[in-house]
Amino acid sequence: MRARRRRRKKILRMVILIAMFCIFIGLIAGIIAAVKGIASLFHKEEKKEPVKQEETVEKKVESPIDIEKITIGTSPKKDSEKPVTVTLSFTGDCTLGTDVNFDQEKSLNAYYNAQGADYFLKNVRSVFEKDDMTVVNFEGTLTTSDQRAEKTYAFKADPEYASILSGSFVEGANIANNHSHDYCNQGFTDTLAALKDANLSSFGYDQALLAKINGVKVGFAGINEIEKHQGEETQIKNNIDALKDAGAKLIVITMHWGVEKEYTPNQRQKELAHYAIDEGADLVIGHHPHVLQGIETYKGKTIAYSLGNFCFGGNKNPADKDTMILQKTYTFENGKLKDTDETNIIPCSISSANDYNDYCPVILEGAEKDRVMQKIEKYSKEIETPEV
Repeated sequence: MRARRRRRKKILRMVILIAMFCIFIGLIAGIIAAVKGIASLFHKEEKKEPVKQEETVEKKVESPIDIEKITIGTSPKKDSEKPVTVTLSFTGDCTLGTDVNFDQEKSLNAYYNAQGADYFLKNVRSVFEKDDMTVVNFEGTLTTSDQRAEKTYAFKADPEYASILSGSFVEGANIANNHSHDYCNQGFTDTLAALKDANLSSFGYDQALLAKINGVKVGFAGINEIEKHQGEETQIKNNIDALKDAGAKLIVITMHWGVEKEYTPNQRQKELAHYAIDEGADLVIGHHPHVLQGIETYKGKTIAYSLGNFCFGGNKNPADKDTMILQKTYTFENGKLKDTDETNIIPCSISSANDYNDYCPVILEGAEKDRVMQKIEKYSKEIETPEV
């Protein structure tokens, strides 16, 4: 009995000790919790959400310029260190077709029906065949649409007339000019399609062209200054920046500008030409005046202010039929453009007949060649500016 009572007392003491220990632990935990609660009240206002660092994501601004890419010629071997040359030919206004209100019997269309597509550029075809790329200003539309714009002169031809150019080794066409929408948006869309179907690459407005010629990337852009007279600098910069980003090693800007039948470029032409070169253009080609204007060298780059007409269905007998083919040959060594380039001026007439337009440009020889060369030299001296 005594032994049993002793065990009970022992167990009771242990239970009491355990209970006291648990109460003690509970009191300690309560005190700690209370202290934390009080501390949180004092520091509540100081507590702030951690500041999240904003991720700096560099957004690439999408270019407003679309670029078509083509390849002409064969690229040199990768291990070749030989210089590469690129020869480009340029002409002025090519208006294929006519205005529906003109005398149709003496129109370009009548010659097309009688002579066929190969007739028109037969006298200059050999020049275009030997170069690397020929570019014209295509002024008019290739469409069957009858939705004529409300204007004095509006030109159109059947889409098959594009073969006049493609059949004579013309590869490129500027379409940024004041006659590209003569038959509204449908006519413009039809023209682009007709040129493409004939394997001609077009460029102008917000469409640039990147031609890989003999392994060298050459960029082309076209600006129409005639109708809006605003924002041309932005258009020029956007096109040049887009072509640079695309890897162009040579950039050509064609400008539709100036005043009709004026032989001297105006101040606006000079401003835009110089701006284009300051922004990175290597060559500026102009048209619209329908007559020749001078050639200027600015910062070592060529500006041809107006190449006049060429294969021109817009007039059955222009008073001034003088024109030219401007050729530029550029040399690249180890992928870089050399400072030296060659300029070849080929004096021409828009017609092989003197007293009317037969729409068949011809290369001039002898005294007539000398006369046109002297004319170009005279106009060029009048716009010379000091080298910068």
